[in-house]
Amino acid sequence: MKLYNSLTRSKDKFIPRFEGKVSMYTCGPTVYHYAHIGNLRSYIMEDVLEKYLRFSGYDVKRVMNITDVGHLSSDGDTGDDKMLKGAKREHKSVMEIAEFYTKAFFEDCKKLNIKTPDVVEPATGCIDEFIRVISSLIEKGYAYEAGGNIYFDTSKLDKYYVFNDFSEEDLAVGVREGVEEDSNKRNKADFVLWFTKSKFDDQELKWESPWGIGYPGWHIECSCISMKHLGEYLDLHCGGIDNAFPHHTNEIAQSEAYLGHDWCNYWFHVHHLNTNDGKMSKSKGEFLTVSLLEEKGYDPLVYRFFCLQSHYRKSLVFSWDNLDNAAAAYEKLTAKIAGILDGSGETDTEKCTALKKNFTDAMDSDMNTALAVTSLYDVLKADISNKDKLALITDFDSVLSLGLIDAAKKYAAKNAAADDIPEEVKALAEQRKAARKEKNFALADEIRDKIAALGYTITETREGTKITKA
Repeated sequence: MKLYNSLTRSKDKFIPRFEGKVSMYTCGPTVYHYAHIGNLRSYIMEDVLEKYLRFSGYDVKRVMNITDVGHLSSDGDTGDDKMLKGAKREHKSVMEIAEFYTKAFFEDCKKLNIKTPDVVEPATGCIDEFIRVISSLIEKGYAYEAGGNIYFDTSKLDKYYVFNDFSEEDLAVGVREGVEEDSNKRNKADFVLWFTKSKFDDQELKWESPWGIGYPGWHIECSCISMKHLGEYLDLHCGGIDNAFPHHTNEIAQSEAYLGHDWCNYWFHVHHLNTNDGKMSKSKGEFLTVSLLEEKGYDPLVYRFFCLQSHYRKSLVFSWDNLDNAAAAYEKLTAKIAGILDGSGETDTEKCTALKKNFTDAMDSDMNTALAVTSLYDVLKADISNKDKLALITDFDSVLSLGLIDAAKKYAAKNAAADDIPEEVKALAEQRKAARKEKNFALADEIRDKIAALGYTITETREGTKITKA
C-alpha cells in the first residue's frame, strides 16, 4: 500500500514499525458544538483507512482524543477557549457542553458507519501527563515561562516548518484568521503549552501545576494522549489538512523534543469540504449537520457515498444538486444489488480473485476510494454467479461501509410493497415529490390529503418516500 505522506510530500510505501501492527492516532473533535459535515469528511476517510488496514491483515490500534479544554478560538493561542465559548452560548457548564456534544458526535458517527476508535481519551483525563511532559521540556531547555504561561521555544529546533517549504514569514503571525501576536513569546512561532489563571480569569476548568493554577494548551493534548496509549513511536497520524499547521507541526516539535527521537512516520491529511462560498465553517452562521441532512430526507450514508466518490486529497464541493446526484447513484447501486440477493450459483475462484485485485489495487494506490467504488460496479457487471457477486460486495463494503446489503434489502421490500399500491396513488406520490422539490409545500400538502382520501398514508423516511394503507 502506498499513501501520500505529508511529511515527505511523496507517496510512500506503508511499512509499520512493528510487523503486522499499526499504531494510528486521529485528532478528535473539540466538543463545543455539533460537528458539521465538513468535519465529518475527515472522520469518514480516516475510518475507511483504518478498515482497509484491518482488511489487509494489520492489527490496528487507533486512538482519538476529545478536546474538552484548551482549544482556543484562534490557532495562534489567542482568544477565548472554544469550550468556554460554547458554555456561555448555551448557559451551561463546560462539562455539560462537553458531555452533550461528545454524545452527539458519536451519534453522527454511528449514522455514518464510522467505527469508534479503540481508545477515546478526553483531554481533561490527562492533566498529570501534560504537566509531566511540559516539566520535562522545561528541564531540557525547550520551554520557558513568560507572562504566567509556559511556551515552547521553536528556536531550539533545527527545523520547525516540517510540512512545507514556506518561509517563516509566510507561516508566522497574521496568516491565519484571528491570529494575533503574543508579546510574551520570544519567537513568533513559539506556542503555549500551559496557560495560568493570569491569562483568562473566567476559565472554568483549571488545575494546580508547578507554574500556578491553569490549563493546558491545545497542541500538547494530542502528543501526550498518543504517547500514553501508543508509546514512543507512532506509525500513522491523521487529521484535516487545516491541522497540518500549526497543530500537527507543534505536535511534532514538542513530541520529538521530549522523546529525543523521530516520533511519527506517516501523516495522513484529508482536504476540505467546501461550499460555493468557500470552506465550510461553524463561524459562518448556519452550518450543515447530519441531522439537517436527515431533516431534508437524505440517508446519512448517501453523504458517505458522496465523500467516497472523491479522492481525500482533493477539495470536495458540496451542493444540494451534488448530493442529489449521489443519492440517485446510491439508489441505482442498491437496486442492482437487490437483484442478486438470492445468492444463487457456484463459485469461480479465479474470477473472484481478479475482481478483488481491482479493489485492493485501488485502495493500495493512495486510497483511491472513487476507483474502489467503481470496482463494485465491475462486480455487478462481471460474468460470475450472484453468490460470488454478493460475497465480493459484502467483502468490499466491510471497508467502504456504505450499508449496501441492508439498503438493497430495504429497496427490495419497498418495491414489493409498492406492487400492491394503486397506480393512481403512485402517480399522486410522484406529483407530491415534484411539488416538494420545487418547494411548493402547499401543493404537496394538498396532494397528501388526496392520497389520504384514497385510503393511503404517505410519509418521508430516511429510506425515502413510504406509502402505506391507512
